[in-house]
Amino acid sequence: MSWTKTPRMSLPTTGQTTSYRDGDDAYFQAGWPGGARFVDNGDGTVYDRATGLEWVKEPGAIGGDFGSAGSPSAMTWNDAIDNCLGLTYAGRSDWRLPNAMELLTLVNFGDSSSPTVYSAFPDPGQYTYWSSTPLAVLATDRAMVVEFDSTYQMTYALLTATHYVRPVRGGRLNA
Repeated sequence: MSWTKTPRMSLPTTGQTTSYRDGDDAYFQAGWPGGARFVDNGDGTVYDRATGLEWVKEPGAIGGDFGSAGSPSAMTWNDAIDNCLGLTYAGRSDWRLPNAMELLTLVNFGDSSSPTVYSAFPDPGQYTYWSSTPLAVLATDRAMVVEFDSTYQMTYALLTATHYVRPVRGGRLNA
């Protein structure tokens, strides 16, 4: 059986550049090879060259259920999914709520300031974002959230809680 090796997207680096010992993350800086990783498309979106994902730069700027510029709205998990799926923004209508792993690619582990999101995205002043990933053990009432603050963590929340949303498009769907 023969197979063809196809190019894959690179995993991004963590952003950690201070090495505390040989062999740690910053020592190798494995991942995206450098250069401009994030490209501002000039239409309210940012393209990640490492992952192939396109993100809404400032969710509040979408308006409507998403809030207003500099002041995004929090919403429940079901509303977050529905609002992303129904979104037409920057001339595109294939937006969705990102999964937990996709959200994690925005964490800059090398930045100790708050929030720990890459500088391609403005400081929203709000830090906890919904993912589309239900908590498998309690999928009927909880989903994963990522907190972009100086203590970064991925945790879970009740579906009825309200958190913020950063729509995404692209990636390999139903792969």
